[in-house]
Parts: sequence; structure tokens; C-alpha cells
Amino acid sequence: MSERAVLEVIALDAEDAVAAQAGGADRLELVTDMAADGLTPSVETFTAIRSAVDIRLRVMLRLADGFAAGDTGALVRAARELRAAGADEFVLGFLDEQGGPDLAAVEELVAELDGCRWTFHRAIDRAADRDALRKQLADLPGLDTYLTAGSADGVDAGLDVLLAEATRSACGDPGYTQQILVGGGLRLDHVPGLRAAGVSAFHIGGASRPAGWSAPVSADAVRVWRNALDT
Repeated sequence: MSERAVLEVIALDAEDAVAAQAGGADRLELVTDMAADGLTPSVETFTAIRSAVDIRLRVMLRLADGFAAGDTGALVRAARELRAAGADEFVLGFLDEQGGPDLAAVEELVAELDGCRWTFHRAIDRAADRDALRKQLADLPGLDTYLTAGSADGVDAGLDVLLAEATRSACGDPGYTQQILVGGGLRLDHVPGLRAAGVSAFHIGGASRPAGWSAPVSADAVRVWRNALDT
């Protein structure tokens, strides 16, 4: 419990980023278009945010709603342009039609990232077999985090899965050495039990925006989470 928990906040623009950092965020997930659950932001948006804050930024690589990779070439080009602009951490995750990881797409993109650290996002919560997915991805360079609610239906439904995976992570089981970043319907009342189980990273989006997605991140709302994680 002594380890400081990571607090990652979704940011759409520089105003969000500044507020999130002021509230105590350790890292930002940069996306655009939350109506499609978060897509790749423009290089211009990344550059503006990078200039506005000095905390870590993970940039989403995703071109359309859903968990299919789509145009892998376009994803690779986006990654290349973002890296040229200074991006060095990313978020991605694609499934094939059977619900397994789309290894061809993921490996092509990871090759372009060339060792950059990245998160496999909540596609894991839609996977046909979470354990198999983790083992298939285990040795990919740069993969250090899974963003997960434990269930496609959110943390309430996935709590038992999260606690079981935290135990396997603590034991260093193959496929479970990456950090578990809990997000998706996460509430403050989930935090004590997750922290007690050893979970050390938390991801918030709507919880940082009391006035909804049409309003910016609230530094005060982020600070409430920072205080809860530090208590």
C-alpha cells in the first residue's frame, strides 16, 4: 500500500491537460471523439498538450469505434507522425473476428513504436479468452500496462476478475507481469478494495468532468481522486 498509485486522466485538449496536472494526475491518455469511445488525436493536439504540461502522455492509436484495427497502414502512419512530434507512449488494442488479439495488426504497430511503452486498452474486456490474450501478447516489446474494468460491463461486473488478476500479477505469472490500470465505470468506493489487492494504477474519464464531456476536466474533481489514492 506504500507505493504511490498512478492516476491517469483522459485529456482531449491542452485545457484538460493543465487541469488534470493541477489536480494531481500522473499521466494523461490523449484521445479525441469520445462519442466513438476515444480515437487518435491530431499531431497538433498532441503538440499543444505536450507544450502545456510536463507529465507523461499516452496517445491513443485507434481510427474508428469498435475493436477492429481497420486500416493498419493508416495507424502506422499516425504512429510515425506522432513519434516524430515527440510522442513516446501509446495506447492500442485490436481483436480479430473470433475475439482473439489481432496479432498481425498489433505486431505491425508495435514494430513502428520501436520499443515505446504502451497500454493494451479495454479490448481485453471484449476478448473471448482474457488469459489466452495475455499469454499471446506477453512478449511484445513495450507492453507494460492493461487498461481493464475486468468486464465489458464495467468495474462493478468485473471486480472479481480484477482481484484475481491482481493476485496473479503479484505472483509474476506469465502474461500477468504488466501493470493493471483499472478504468471503466470506476468509482471512488472501488478504490480501497483494489488498493488492498495490490492494484496501483487507476484511469478516469467522466469522473474528472462533473459537468459532462462537453465541459473541461475539473482540477478539483481530479484532486478528489488523487487524495483517495494517496489515503
